[in-house]
Amino acid sequence: MKVIIIMPLAEQKGGAELMLLQLMQKGINKGIDWFVIFLEKGSMVEQVRSLGIKTKVINAGRLRNFFKLISTIIKIKHIAKKEKADLIFSWMGKAHLYGGLAGILSGISSVWYNLGISNKKGVMDIIPTLIPSKLILTCSKLGSKTQSKIWPKRNIKVVYPAVELERFDNSKLLTPSKIRKKLNLPDKSPVIGIIGRLQKWKGIHVLIKSMPHILKKYPEACCVIIGGKHNLEQAYPRYLKKIIDELKLKNKVILAGFQKNIHEWTQALDIVVHASDNEPFGIVILEAMDLGKPVVAGDKGGPKEIITEEVNGLFAPYGNAKILANQILRYLDDPKFAKKIGEAAQKRARDFSLNNYVNNIIEALK
Repeated sequence: MKVIIIMPLAEQKGGAELMLLQLMQKGINKGIDWFVIFLEKGSMVEQVRSLGIKTKVINAGRLRNFFKLISTIIKIKHIAKKEKADLIFSWMGKAHLYGGLAGILSGISSVWYNLGISNKKGVMDIIPTLIPSKLILTCSKLGSKTQSKIWPKRNIKVVYPAVELERFDNSKLLTPSKIRKKLNLPDKSPVIGIIGRLQKWKGIHVLIKSMPHILKKYPEACCVIIGGKHNLEQAYPRYLKKIIDELKLKNKVILAGFQKNIHEWTQALDIVVHASDNEPFGIVILEAMDLGKPVVAGDKGGPKEIITEEVNGLFAPYGNAKILANQILRYLDDPKFAKKIGEAAQKRARDFSLNNYVNNIIEALK
């Protein structure tokens, strides 16, 4: 079976890009001949090519450039016909604007992966749904529920993302203490961290605002923010620095920026916070859980499908710094409770293996 994947992004900065790389790395020799078309230049092109998978870059530009849009669709159509593709698989709704229309022109079936939470009034959710597709994959039950509310009704199937169990394996990593020394983090202090692109809906500012409450009881604690800026929210990093200055947290909050060795940064943390507003899934949560870290996550969206409150994690509502602080303090105040939660979290993470993820996608495509 020949499958053309349409990928709008080519730099690994978040979960969507990671998920594609995981599929490419583990989906070889499983009955599908992959061909990836990237709609921009970036390091992922060579990463995928190095796996022996054919790639092509088409500089699609911005969607509002109508002539470029049509040109890109026609180029995809020609490639799909030349490669004798059986299916066009678009990675996210934006990609389906190209892949789905190319599929119509070429007479080839299309599928797309909705990696977000749909809004029945959102233009970028409505338009991809209008374009015919054999199937829409979603990364959570919540994603499936919100997608099902958009007309016309399409076939939908949930395929959960995965955690790389081998990469986030305690036995293969240095101890937290040794990694902290390597990363120049405080060795003896409680280290609370959040991992994600610098976007407001990720709730990074909420964690910063929770720190004064935590520092009253644990003045030696510190907060680490691991993630790079987002092109559409250039002002958010400045906003974070402003809050840090206003709350006099300059020596207590570390802005580590984008990091590739996320497994090491996660291992260095005592507590992992995932403070997003209605997160579609939350791969970072799984990665932290796989390392046995106690997690506090947002109480809406995908995290509710991963975590059971008081069993393998805790929740805090988006935007409420005081409740978030109180949940973090529960772990700091009771190390036995934190350890128990971490052990249960590690067990739960095993349900989201990479093999399950890849096999479920391939089964859906066939």
